[in-house]
Amino acid sequence: MNDPLLYVEDLRKYFEVRRGLFGRRRLHVKAVDGVSLTLARGEAVSIVGESGCGKTTLGKTILRLYEPTGGKIVFDGKDVTHLDWKELKWYRRETGFVQQDPFGALPPFMTVKRILEEPLIIHGFKDKRDREERVYKVLERVRLTPVEDFINKYPHMLSGGQQQRLVIARSIILEPKLIVADEPVSMLDASVRVEILKLLEELQRSLDLSIIYITHDLSTTRYFSERIYIMYAAHIVESAGTKEVLRNPMHPYTRALLNVIPDPDPSNRFTIKEVPTGEPPSLIDPPPGCRFHPRCQNLVKGLCDVKEPPMVEVDKGHYVKCWLYG
Repeated sequence: MNDPLLYVEDLRKYFEVRRGLFGRRRLHVKAVDGVSLTLARGEAVSIVGESGCGKTTLGKTILRLYEPTGGKIVFDGKDVTHLDWKELKWYRRETGFVQQDPFGALPPFMTVKRILEEPLIIHGFKDKRDREERVYKVLERVRLTPVEDFINKYPHMLSGGQQQRLVIARSIILEPKLIVADEPVSMLDASVRVEILKLLEELQRSLDLSIIYITHDLSTTRYFSERIYIMYAAHIVESAGTKEVLRNPMHPYTRALLNVIPDPDPSNRFTIKEVPTGEPPSLIDPPPGCRFHPRCQNLVKGLCDVKEPPMVEVDKGHYVKCWLYG
């Protein structure tokens, strides 16, 4: 990939926890443990995995909401891995964040207008008329119209879908180059999920946005994601184009994620699908070898539980971290 907007290499984020009498024993939760990825300008990629795999921590670390433990983050040709808080102001303007819980992400004591003006004021937009024009324009973009009906409302006066549109509006009002959307539809009614995903797709194309879409649901990635990274226990275990992953999943964990998607065909109700047993491993003390091996039904004897597999390119642009291919 030539000149990617975002380049992440061997990124790690560990959280310290204390155990034992008086908390003398120090351990580390390895929430992100050696993740590498790239994102082109105007591209949308998905990071997919079940709860606790580290995908939200990965997104927040990329945005520098968490300080990385190790690795490198390069954005638009500039190393942002260890920028101090003053230098980060530039990065904050170039990036946006769409949270999972829209109501919790919005200050309840601010009106819609004030919520959208706040980032403009922080970043030095002093002209009041200019700020108002930007607020009206962004509300029209996310289809909170007529604007006059929403501009003076408070978050509790909006529906869940309208609240998420407001969160999206706030994330793009500074015209960033990158948006991280963390499970943006998981807390919404099924009837509005597709609308929000279609809105993100439209904004990506019209604003030439790069988007990192974080989700546990593979079925939603097809709406606008161009590539998929499958994440398990703080590692990326498979990556390829979206259509390729959905058509030809190679890692046993990816196949398991596809198998738990509800099948609308009633004739398949008696079909037995491969679903892993057990729970994801502890990120304080992950298992040796492949981290998925305690739940995998396709073990390679003498390798899976001993040595961590390398990430190999099985097909053009299709990478898998599994001893079945390594």
